[in-house]
Amino acid sequence: MADAPFPFPSNLAPNEASPGWMNKGDNAWQLTAATLVGMQSVPGLILLYGGGVKKKWAVNSAFMALYAFACVLLCWVCWGYKMSFGTRYVPFWGVPNASLGNGFLLEQTFSGKFPNATMVYFQFVFAAITLILIAGAVLGRMNFYAWMMFVPLWLTFSYTIGAFSIWSPNGFLFKKGLIDYSGGYVIHLSAGVAGYTAAFWVGPRLTKDRERFPPNNILLMLMGAGLLWMGWTGFNGGDPYVVSTDASLAVLNTHICTATSLLVWLMLDLVFFGKSSVIGAVQGMITGLVCITPAAGVVQGWAAIVMGICSGSIPWFTMMVLHKRSVRLQKVDDTMAVLHTHAIAGALGGILSGLFAEPKLNHLFYASYGEYVGLFYGVDMRKIHIGFRQIGVQLLGIVYIVTLNIISTSLICNLIKLFIPLRMSDEDMEIGDEAIHGEEAYAIWGEGEKSEGGR
Repeated sequence: MADAPFPFPSNLAPNEASPGWMNKGDNAWQLTAATLVGMQSVPGLILLYGGGVKKKWAVNSAFMALYAFACVLLCWVCWGYKMSFGTRYVPFWGVPNASLGNGFLLEQTFSGKFPNATMVYFQFVFAAITLILIAGAVLGRMNFYAWMMFVPLWLTFSYTIGAFSIWSPNGFLFKKGLIDYSGGYVIHLSAGVAGYTAAFWVGPRLTKDRERFPPNNILLMLMGAGLLWMGWTGFNGGDPYVVSTDASLAVLNTHICTATSLLVWLMLDLVFFGKSSVIGAVQGMITGLVCITPAAGVVQGWAAIVMGICSGSIPWFTMMVLHKRSVRLQKVDDTMAVLHTHAIAGALGGILSGLFAEPKLNHLFYASYGEYVGLFYGVDMRKIHIGFRQIGVQLLGIVYIVTLNIISTSLICNLIKLFIPLRMSDEDMEIGDEAIHGEEAYAIWGEGEKSEGGR
């Protein structure tokens, strides 16, 4: 290494542990952002699911999330990361290989001034939350042992394909110029479609549970929702892979869109149902977070407000009006409504990204000027063909992810069904946690004795 023209302070001078190519600030933020995203799952979604379901399902729902988090990590470092971001095998998939050796983990990553170890960790928490979001669609009846098989299979044969296609520099949709800033396609559209498909194959809850499924602890659910919201600071703020002005904009846009979406959903509930629903506000919060995700750092603040208005109203309509009128949609028992909160909101965000993506901001994020242009800016620049091309690529990405997840999730569910039932027995579903895990969520008196009363 050539001598520096001036001496570095001792805390900044490169050494064997902090090589010259590594930016300590970027590495520190990337690790922090990854941990914020991890906390969205553990404990965020554990609390959201555990508090948002019927009392007899609190332990099972929380445990499905905890299991998925642990299982994904082991699969990710053994083969998943390289299949998502490694050497190209085919245009939509990488070569499976382990990410465990120091020779790889301590080298500079493919994008960013920090080591591969940081990138493996950062991308792991995104993969984990995707599986946990899928769980939301099948809470209250999926056989836990079937879930144990589903997690590694879906990660391997669905998530890695979507991630490589869209996020890897070698992926075919990445090369086409698809805008997915932080996972509107790879995570949320995938989770929503896969969750709804899995719910179809698993089958419904007991009729009485579908008719009445009250949250057992709304305050606990709100605590999980709060962790989910604030954790999104790392979710979108970490994706530039650098401590930059674009990262700051992504964080601010995330919270602007989310707040707008929550308020719009709340107003619609008040106008049409006469009550301000806490559960509805959480749904509006989630749709706002999901909608802004593919666009967070490539749109201006006013566009974030427009996206929040759309994400608070369009998924509200599909969930509260269209779903209730559609016999076909109601045949599939989607416990946490992930079709609306993630698939529809994610697709909506992808389309709006194609409208509002600002060329200069795309240059800051993609380091490519003029290739990523939203339709509205294409019209303004008198390059309308470029804007229409961007919309076309965004729509192609939606079709690709929807098709991929319907096919892969269906194949995986039917494969598992050859070995073990996807759905619990009616007898176990009558009892819930006690029958499945031998534990209950609220045995809080004496020495842990169970209540003799009903659930």
